[in-house]
Amino acid sequence: MTTWRKSSFSGGGNNCVEVGHGIGIRDSKAPTTHLPLSTEAWSAFLRFTRFPGKTR
Repeated sequence: MTTWRKSSFSGGGNNCVEVGHGIGIRDSKAPTTHLPLSTEAWSAFLRFTRFPGKTR
């Protein structure tokens, strides 16, 4: 079992993305399923969202 936390960009509504350390991401409206991500994939995702257009 992991502790899930809401994205800081989700605001106060019910439509949010949750992150589980070492597990992946999930939609708060469908908490029984999640998208597993490796540490490398999560880091690449964060780099892409912070710096779109850069490949490294």
